[in-house]
Amino acid sequence: MLAEISVLPANEAPCADLQTIFGTRGSAARCQCQRYKLAPRESFAAVPAEVRADRLGRQTDCGHPDSTETSGLVAYLAGEPVGWCAVEPRPSFEGLVRVFKVPWLGRDEDPADDSIWAVTCLLTRAGFRRRGVSRSLARTAVDFARDRGARALEAYPMTTSDALPEELHVGSYATYAAAGLREVSRPTKRRAVMRIDFR
Repeated sequence: MLAEISVLPANEAPCADLQTIFGTRGSAARCQCQRYKLAPRESFAAVPAEVRADRLGRQTDCGHPDSTETSGLVAYLAGEPVGWCAVEPRPSFEGLVRVFKVPWLGRDEDPADDSIWAVTCLLTRAGFRRRGVSRSLARTAVDFARDRGARALEAYPMTTSDALPEELHVGSYATYAAAGLREVSRPTKRRAVMRIDFR
């Protein structure tokens, strides 16, 4: 029998659990889910990993279960922290809105519309993959956004099997399709925009 996956708003998780998920090595540990959060003219090289980890802690408000603000979800498998999903109103991801052109190609869309929420990262710890963690996170992200008044939820998955490891943080096409999102555009051969509208 498979262990049950549970998903909580990140503010309800201890900060140590987030760091267990992000680990101490590799692209996730370096990024700390700050790729789309860097300020103008900031670079990863200029912002040490420990500073990015501190920023993630503040953005999630981890360890504060009474908080009404958070920037994501944490998944547990049999009580072990195993996955992370970044999900917020789209303008919260300043870099996505300001710098990345791909999601907006061919769409008459205001990137700064805060009634549209976005998932920019789905991360499952090594050793816990292929157990349904990402799919559970994506399904919960749909409910999380809808319950907080979102008009729609978007994601921007890679569409090819040759994605580099550092590109896999965006989640897969199949994962979002299973959560009810449908393709609304294909701005490049390797990237899709997927969306579910709530109203």
